[in-house]
Amino acid sequence: MKKLLLFFLCFLGITLGAEAQNRAEILRNRILKGDTTGVLVVAHRGDWRYAPENSLQAIEHSIKVGVDVVELDLQLTKDSVLIVMHDGRLERTTSGKGLVKEHTLAEIKQLSLKNGCGIRAIGKVPTLEEALLLAKGKVLINLDKADRYFDLLMPVLEKTGTAYQIIMKGQKPAKEVIDLYGKYLDKVIYMPVVKLDKPDAKEKMKGYMKLLKPAAYELAYPSDDMIDFPLQVKKDLKGKALIWYNTLWDTLCGGHDDDKSLEDCDASFGFLIDTLGAHIIQTDRAEHLLKYLRSRGLHD
Repeated sequence: MKKLLLFFLCFLGITLGAEAQNRAEILRNRILKGDTTGVLVVAHRGDWRYAPENSLQAIEHSIKVGVDVVELDLQLTKDSVLIVMHDGRLERTTSGKGLVKEHTLAEIKQLSLKNGCGIRAIGKVPTLEEALLLAKGKVLINLDKADRYFDLLMPVLEKTGTAYQIIMKGQKPAKEVIDLYGKYLDKVIYMPVVKLDKPDAKEKMKGYMKLLKPAAYELAYPSDDMIDFPLQVKKDLKGKALIWYNTLWDTLCGGHDDDKSLEDCDASFGFLIDTLGAHIIQTDRAEHLLKYLRSRGLHD
């Protein structure tokens, strides 16, 4: 009886411990530990095909369908509030006109969002704080265009308790990243972006691997005419860091993009995974990618 009780208490402790770690923490640890047992899915601009890009509705939908990372963009209002929006102008994604930086938050909150067809939709432009609170504990957030606002960003992350959920990316050399953002690198995940067709790509990779030792890299290359370098980088990073590819359009991933996946998922997503070692993929077709990965046992 005592052994049975002891077993039950141990089982309860393990269960409670697992529950104490939220999904975002689990995903963060997978990246930091270089977990290659599956592929993480990143929804570009919060899955804009389902809801207005960078909207709370898009974030909510991404979480619901099982996306691992939601990519969001940042802009700054006239009164220095960080909002979630891609463009520096209002016209394309809202009912407003003019530059974001020339409008206060109160003015921007009066506007309606537009969907992917440019039609007015339900919902308002969210602040970064609103987006973070919605995503808290549920999903990782890749903040694009955010390195311009590091000092404004960190207080919002600390206030919301979400710094551990953030992935930041940039193309600055390793030493410059350390000099500018070193005090933040133990809080957020910093991911270098390396365009493999650029003349300085090899030198940048050497600097990152020696000085920064990031948990993951975003790689890009325009066509398979230069496939040898992506293949070499895959070998160099094996066991050291995860590889992220974007399938948003062809010149980011050698032609193995979202459009290609509509004809042949193996020739697009599958190629990046099996041939180039991708374990993180950013897409404009998150549910399509999730379905493919689940069919291969590469996603829950």
